[in-house]
Amino acid sequence: MKKFEDHTFVVCAYKESQFLEEAIKSLINQTMKSNIVISTSTPNDYIKNIAEKYKLKLYINNGEKGIGPDWNYAVSVAKTKYVTLAHQDDVYSEKYLEEIYNYINKNKDIIMLFTNHKEIRNGKIVKKNLNLKIKVIMTFPIRIFKKSKFIKKLILHFGNPISCPSVCLNTEIVGNRPFREDMNSNIDWGTWLDFANKKGSFIYLNEILTFHRVHSESATTKCIDSNKRVQEDYEMFCRMWPKWFAKFIMIFYKHAQDANLKG
Repeated sequence: MKKFEDHTFVVCAYKESQFLEEAIKSLINQTMKSNIVISTSTPNDYIKNIAEKYKLKLYINNGEKGIGPDWNYAVSVAKTKYVTLAHQDDVYSEKYLEEIYNYINKNKDIIMLFTNHKEIRNGKIVKKNLNLKIKVIMTFPIRIFKKSKFIKKLILHFGNPISCPSVCLNTEIVGNRPFREDMNSNIDWGTWLDFANKKGSFIYLNEILTFHRVHSESATTKCIDSNKRVQEDYEMFCRMWPKWFAKFIMIFYKHAQDANLKG
């Protein structure tokens, strides 16, 4: 079986997620092979045993803790040009790696590549909801103007349509510590906006190649429950719009966010 030698899946493991093994199996069962490692800042026997079971190297972050530092540490342990941070709750289509490999071969100036996705709620795949439809519409301009800094920023102006687990990073452009560390819930959104100013392409694949799990124990849900998400959403909109318009957008954005949590 062909291997994408210059790519690494780094599985971000946290505490004792019941979904970790399912996520790892979806990476092992790819139609094209890749390097797979695990990174954690919460080492425990559960993670260690799964790493040993699948013969995966386990990296432990003994430095600064937090989502941003943890993600940056995870990227830094990869020794390849391309890196996908695989979130422990999510599942990857067996075609994910093969599809991104084909696009990478055609586009040498990629900053990052990301894909369409579906959600998993209560163990079932959600095929359609308003949130997913809106994200597809928001990403449409980048399919045509993938190099334009204006368009790369525009798709982020009304929210974050990019599914973080689906993103494959080019570390030769973004570096091996690419993520912002000044946020809790919008680390990815803020980082994508930083990337938009770089020279190169955002590549979007409309194929459904990742499945994002929405559940009560996820970091996103906890940030929303603690109101951190609302605060950081407003900060993000203020980076792109006048404050009065950012407040106006938040009226609708908060309703959409609450509706999405309910499914």
